[in-house]
Amino acid sequence: MNLRILIDLIKYPIITDKATKLLELNQYSFATDPKATKAQNKSAIQYLFQVKVTSVNTQIPSQKSRRVGKFLGTKSLYKKAIITLAQGNSINLFSET
Repeated sequence: MNLRILIDLIKYPIITDKATKLLELNQYSFATDPKATKAQNKSAIQYLFQVKVTSVNTQIPSQKSRRVGKFLGTKSLYKKAIITLAQGNSINLFSET
């Protein structure tokens, strides 16, 4: 697969209370492209962070509506991927500067 496509699949890490609790289990949450498959997500994470991925769980959260003044719209659609890493691997999401 093209390296440029792999880089564009992963949008950003999801950092919430639940996601930080999953860090203790060596699981990381990322927002990915909705059309990306589990295999594509796995290869993208392994390429970007040089880690060994053991499993990938995905979910497409329901779209939430937002109002801006009198206009009603929806938030953009994304896919949430929970990545489980092999024992001994980790991803540094928080810089220590």
